[in-house]
Amino acid sequence: MNKYKETFGVDISKDVFDVHGNDTGHDQYKNDETGFGKFLKELPKGSLVVMEATGYYHYRLAQFLYKNGVLVSVVNPLSIKRFIQMKLAKVKTDKSDARAICDYALVNEVPLYGALTDNQSECLQLFRLLDAYLKQRTATKNKIHGEDVLGVPSKFVYRSLVRNKKQLDKEVVAIESKILSLVKGDQQEQLTLLTSIPGIGQKTALFLIVVTDGFRKFETASQLCSYVGITPTIRESGSSVRGRARISKVGNRKLRNLLFLCSFNACKHNRACKEIYERITAKGKSKKLALIAVANKLLKQSFAIAKSGRPYDESYVSVLPR
Repeated sequence: MNKYKETFGVDISKDVFDVHGNDTGHDQYKNDETGFGKFLKELPKGSLVVMEATGYYHYRLAQFLYKNGVLVSVVNPLSIKRFIQMKLAKVKTDKSDARAICDYALVNEVPLYGALTDNQSECLQLFRLLDAYLKQRTATKNKIHGEDVLGVPSKFVYRSLVRNKKQLDKEVVAIESKILSLVKGDQQEQLTLLTSIPGIGQKTALFLIVVTDGFRKFETASQLCSYVGITPTIRESGSSVRGRARISKVGNRKLRNLLFLCSFNACKHNRACKEIYERITAKGKSKKLALIAVANKLLKQSFAIAKSGRPYDESYVSVLPR
């Protein structure tokens, strides 16, 4: 039985958002402040609004509704996709997607949304810009290398690329400095604790603090691991299906990638991680599976240290419960 007055599924696009209520049916609103206000006025009290995490588009509506006392849930798009596939749906429109989200929320326990603070919001925005600039810088480096291989037939092109790389270097440094100053203002102690873990760099520690709200969003390490999607998935069935272990695609992709990169260094300098890596590879398992396990261990270490408020201790961390 639905414990809310009414459940609404929302599918958001650039200009509009489609809404389906389990009692009132379909409606559509403009994706702006006017549309938000109209939707809010028509919402029955005690209702739940469920939407997919769609990058920029869902954020404004989720924040608006949350700040106006509406119960909101933001779910993983992959969960909705799997739900639609399970129903063998043949129609794919914004209207049908809104209904599918509503149906999903009626049969599943969905997590309630907690609005980001202005500080968190700015940090996440800075991280997205940082990612974009890092990709541009890598592309520029590759082009400079290509010009070197060609023997620099155009000095103008080569100099332009070098200038562009220098500007990107400056922007990257400025953004990293801004993120650091924002996090230090609220979470300097936690930042120091996390960077004491061998393998966890400053960038990963900063992102961990921002997306977990200083680890306040999660009560257990298992919840955090599920959120990040750093647990391996095994595909086996009978005697014929023996799929390779893969990292789960459900979760925070950016944080998952950062932790996986950290695992390369951790399996050399972090004793607990090194033991896990050697134990798994000794069994003939793939190195990738071992690195996933190391990333998982790093996340659990980070959670334990952040919650305990105690700095990394090699002898203590190595015996933490799994």
